[in-house]
Amino acid sequence: MKSNVFNLIDVELAGKQERVLAGGRHLFSLLPEAFAGVSRIGVIGWGPQGRAQALNLRDSLQGTDVRVSVGLRAGSASIDDARSEGFSEAAGTLGEMSDVIEGSDLVILLIADAALAENHARIFGALKDDAIIGLSHGYLLAHLRAQGEDFPPEHSVVAVCPKGMGVSVRRLYEQGRETDGAGINCSVAIHQDVDDRATDIALGWAVGLGAPFIFETTLESEYLSDIPGERAILLAIPHAIAEAVYRRRIELGDPPTRAFIVSTESMTGVLARTISRGGLRAVLDGLSGDARRSFDDAFCATYKAFSPVLRELYDEVRSGTEIASVALAAARLDRYPMPTIDGSRMWKTGAAVREQRGELEVQIDPMTSGIFCGAMMAQIDLLADESHPWSEIANESVIELVDSLIPYMHARVWPTWWTTVRRPHGSVRASGGLASRPPSLSRSSRCSTSRAHVTKCSSSALRNIPCMRSSRRLGSIGRPSTLLFPRPCWLPACIHQLL
Repeated sequence: MKSNVFNLIDVELAGKQERVLAGGRHLFSLLPEAFAGVSRIGVIGWGPQGRAQALNLRDSLQGTDVRVSVGLRAGSASIDDARSEGFSEAAGTLGEMSDVIEGSDLVILLIADAALAENHARIFGALKDDAIIGLSHGYLLAHLRAQGEDFPPEHSVVAVCPKGMGVSVRRLYEQGRETDGAGINCSVAIHQDVDDRATDIALGWAVGLGAPFIFETTLESEYLSDIPGERAILLAIPHAIAEAVYRRRIELGDPPTRAFIVSTESMTGVLARTISRGGLRAVLDGLSGDARRSFDDAFCATYKAFSPVLRELYDEVRSGTEIASVALAAARLDRYPMPTIDGSRMWKTGAAVREQRGELEVQIDPMTSGIFCGAMMAQIDLLADESHPWSEIANESVIELVDSLIPYMHARVWPTWWTTVRRPHGSVRASGGLASRPPSLSRSSRCSTSRAHVTKCSSSALRNIPCMRSSRRLGSIGRPSTLLFPRPCWLPACIHQLL
């Protein structure tokens, strides 16, 4: 990756060289040069990412000749909200989706994956001759490949992928007005460059979003890490841990409030903050004696059990099986709407616990943290084995989780968060049924450990941290017959058997 506008730096992450741009508001003055030839940026969609990116780019480009417009389908329920944020038809900054696409030099497609898959041909047909296609997710490439199609060769295709939720992209951008270095990291992919402008435009886009660090990737590598990650440590596994540990603590005689604190409150609060500030090593350093042994047992069992599950997820994304399931799931949603989980006893208990915050003493629970870190390391090692860049591994497996998703989760009632996070992307797999049996697990007595390295990035620094990689002779884990996200699935039962 080479830029004619920005000064890139080479950094060593876990023994490998990567090229990085350190962002910051001091680079905003370079944005007109980076966006040379771009007079209008069309942001298509007004979900969490669409809203955040439109607002951030508009604010960053204020005072320049580059106009940011929002494109929505006719009759969209989001039109009034976009108007309330200052976008308007009269100013030419709000319009029907096709009109905005036809008039934009950079078209940033932030509608749901399923909608993008359904409408991509119409979108491509509406593009200006020299327009650049912008993405924040590699799903469309995966879909096109599954259909035997490709992007139109006459258009550049770039991706800028914030490693956090849209609400975090906006909130940390606003925080960055006062706190230097606040923001959400982004990865950048240059998939097609027809006129040698794509790299600088993509980097300018990432800088305009307020990214403190910008890493290079490919569109294929992005979706091969992001889609499995969403179905694993970023979304599904935290929910599974919460449900499984809560049930186990109830079985052991804990009152519901205590069970929720151990299973969920400690995970979304003190555990996530510890990893955010000091990496996985900080969790280990804070445990000793029986607590450390409990952590080790849970870590080793989880790592061994989850490794083949994550491998299956990765292979199904790479093969196109998972991509096809997204379209099928989206087609069923109108008839079979996605249920919520807020009526369960656990989440009712959670609402009561949150009302007592400030009065409760919450500490890292060894068993919960062992399961959490074991699953995290299983994903990290899978992506490392597949030669993903360490910047991508760290962001997709650690940083996006503990610095964006879990803090948002912790601040809200989780069932509401779960629906909010998942639906805008449309990347939902739903197959099989809730009655499907979980895989069977057996435990053995010993765990052998070796060493691996995890890259830990924060909003102000990059550093390598060591973390244990464990293997445990645990027996076999059966092929899962169903994986329902975000609905409750067999994963809580899988973890429950580990306990």
